[in-house]
Amino acid sequence: MSQCRACPRLVAWREQVATEKRAAYADQTYWGRPVPGFGDPEPRILVVGLAPAAHGANRTGRVFTGDRSGDWLFASLHRVGLAALPTSTHRDDGQRLDGARLVSAVRCAPPANKPTPAERDTCASWLDRELALVLPHVEVVVTLGAFGWAAALAALERAGLGVPRPLPRFGHGVEVPLADADGRVRTLLGCYHPSPHNTVRGRLTEAMTDEVLGRARALARMPG
Repeated sequence: MSQCRACPRLVAWREQVATEKRAAYADQTYWGRPVPGFGDPEPRILVVGLAPAAHGANRTGRVFTGDRSGDWLFASLHRVGLAALPTSTHRDDGQRLDGARLVSAVRCAPPANKPTPAERDTCASWLDRELALVLPHVEVVVTLGAFGWAAALAALERAGLGVPRPLPRFGHGVEVPLADADGRVRTLLGCYHPSPHNTVRGRLTEAMTDEVLGRARALARMPG
């Protein structure tokens, strides 16, 4: 995956950012490639985000690491008992997720944090492959924002889970049960994306984030 060059616009942007860099990180070597998932290899909770941040995961090489969205998310994961540390700053910081895994719908940093539908669809095969590896263990899929919600719904349907029609709409705290052919049910759970746009304006609070992730933990029947 780290060598993928399927989306010319994303390839050009991720490499431009990695070369030009932000002044605060001028002495650092940027990852500048597609960013893989991170966390427990047998997760009961799968968290699906949007895409790497240009100077976050595109710099550090670890999803939701090195930017304000990641600071918010990992702090909440730690508070609800899913992350070993309250921060995630770089790949060798000792962070560990227990029972949870983070992935992005699009694996390369997009300009203005806005991948196109075509880029999402091109990247879907990588989400499908990761989902196939972890789905036997997953009980809950938490999506961060409407983009992650749509990508997760499509991936889960391709994986054989029944998705209702009309498609369920994204909303913070919305829960949708999805059954596979054997009758096993997983829960799709919506959460506003922890972007500064949402957190600074108060649309998403720490309590709201903790409530969703805590609910995911309860639905996954993980010990407290």
